[in-house]
Amino acid sequence: MKIGISSIVASIGRLDAIVADAKASAEAGFATYWLSQIVQGPEAMNIIGAVAQHVPGIRFGTSVVPTYPRHPMVMAEQAMTTSMLTGGRFTLGIGLSHKPVVEGMWGYSFDKPVRHAREYLDALMPLVGGEAVSFAGETVTARGKLTIDALEPPVLLAALGTQMLKLAGARCGGTITWMTGARTLAGHTVPTISEAATDAGRPAPEIAAGFPIWVTDDVDTARANAAKTFLVYGQLPSYRAMLDREGLGGPEDLAIIGDEETCAGRMDELVAAGVTQFAASEFANNAEDRQRTRTFLASRI
Repeated sequence: MKIGISSIVASIGRLDAIVADAKASAEAGFATYWLSQIVQGPEAMNIIGAVAQHVPGIRFGTSVVPTYPRHPMVMAEQAMTTSMLTGGRFTLGIGLSHKPVVEGMWGYSFDKPVRHAREYLDALMPLVGGEAVSFAGETVTARGKLTIDALEPPVLLAALGTQMLKLAGARCGGTITWMTGARTLAGHTVPTISEAATDAGRPAPEIAAGFPIWVTDDVDTARANAAKTFLVYGQLPSYRAMLDREGLGGPEDLAIIGDEETCAGRMDELVAAGVTQFAASEFANNAEDRQRTRTFLASRI
């Protein structure tokens, strides 16, 4: 299982801080530096393209860019440009986002999200593969071909439920998960997406699993912080379903918290579950534990 860093400093919105963190991650030998597309925050692929000019030796990825506000041709243009700027060191992670955001903030219908995802991929995948597209579905129309000289980026589809996992396995390079525990990954996520990939004649899918992590001796403080920091994820229906499937009360129960031995045991469970890449969201609120967490993660490379 490869270890990547899911950037916390990206939320600050300062390029110098992101460059410094990405450079430290690359120098430590981490596999990937992931940026989320934060709603009303800086554009993640733009940032990656800029940061990559200063940081060699590490792959970059989005975890994730919402599909609804970006036409698939625009998404493909951004992704291929980012691949060009990174010298091919880019993985495009995309996802549906959530009904309160899609309908409440953007004014799009969230009706039949799996249909939306399927039609979106019908338009997107040929374009990032260097092919022309001519597609007209119920929700998406796309016609044309890109003229960007860049390596095809792997596309990972954020998928939690069965239908989205089957779609990711059949059409994409894999999935990115969040708020999904080891038992659910082993019994639901990995077998569902892997079977779909096999049936479609595709290679074994990438399983990138994002987890909050804080290596510390003060477990109670860390759990309280996790409950507050990640509160919203316990309320959004798709993540709530994953927590319920795992038998957990809230995000603080899913977060990897404790000393090095405890955290190593939790990560070993993910290896056994079939996770291919761990995306570490380091949420310690003090410098000592931030360094302790980063040192522990580096020891797992």
